[in-house]
Amino acid sequence: MPFAAYMVAERADASGILAAVAAGVVMSWEERSGRALAVTRLQRTAVWDALQFAGNGAIFVVLGQQLPSILVGASMAVQETGHLGTLWLAIYVVAILFVLLLLRATWTWATLRMLLFRDAKSDVGFAMANWRLVAATSLAGVRGAVTLAGAFALPITLNDGSPFPSRELVIFLAAGVIVLSLVLANLGLPLVLKGVRLPPGNQFHQDEILIRAAATQAAIAAVEQKVRDLAPGVCDDLLHRDAGARVMATYRQRLATRSDGTDPTYTDLRDFERDLHLVAIRAERTEIYKAARSNQLPEEIASRMIREVDLMESRFSSS
Repeated sequence: MPFAAYMVAERADASGILAAVAAGVVMSWEERSGRALAVTRLQRTAVWDALQFAGNGAIFVVLGQQLPSILVGASMAVQETGHLGTLWLAIYVVAILFVLLLLRATWTWATLRMLLFRDAKSDVGFAMANWRLVAATSLAGVRGAVTLAGAFALPITLNDGSPFPSRELVIFLAAGVIVLSLVLANLGLPLVLKGVRLPPGNQFHQDEILIRAAATQAAIAAVEQKVRDLAPGVCDDLLHRDAGARVMATYRQRLATRSDGTDPTYTDLRDFERDLHLVAIRAERTEIYKAARSNQLPEEIASRMIREVDLMESRFSSS
């Protein structure tokens, strides 16, 4: 839908970027309604991951095919500035990456300082942002296919038919920064992560714990209600209640800490216990969506929690 919104907006001489962003925001609110099935979300995620993997690979395949001509065009662009030799290309790449690392380090340090200032308890034993944490965060922010796709998106020619100036140079610099940042991350992260000291849990972490507890309590309440709704006089009522107790025991344990199947009675009891699990899981998901809609949880954490619940529902739905 964001792609379609972008294309329609471009055809209407409007902003395709703003249309795609608006479509994404609307889809995010629609997703939080929880109307999609769990299996739909799981399959959708798997398909989208496969498409992203194929797209990322295709970008670098295109780069490899065009690399000789890109290198020639980049060298010519550098020579026009009076700098001879391809050595200046490497200097440009190193300089750009240095500025990126400096910006990331500055932003990381400032963000940590704001978090520590907000949390008064963090002043004890963590007065300054640990340099290892800042360095690890800076090195981990490697460039990737999005940067390269943005460089390839530059037009080949201008409106008058003349070549777009320095297009090959931009693509080469983007590719060089990507490769060099990947090398630095692989070599530097194991070193700076030794002895890294993380700051205390922030408010989002505390909110996640509270929401998980609320979702677990909602699941227990849903199972209790399901057991109370059993028709009176059922011959195996005690067995059904015992199944409900086992399901609730699992959730209570999470809240506190965090036969061969051929017997018809056993099969019926197993199916009932599975139904109780599904009732509890759906109640848990509803509580998470409620917290997401009220902005108690960030989008990333809410999506991760919903995926965990979806995986549990997929497990019991297929059993």
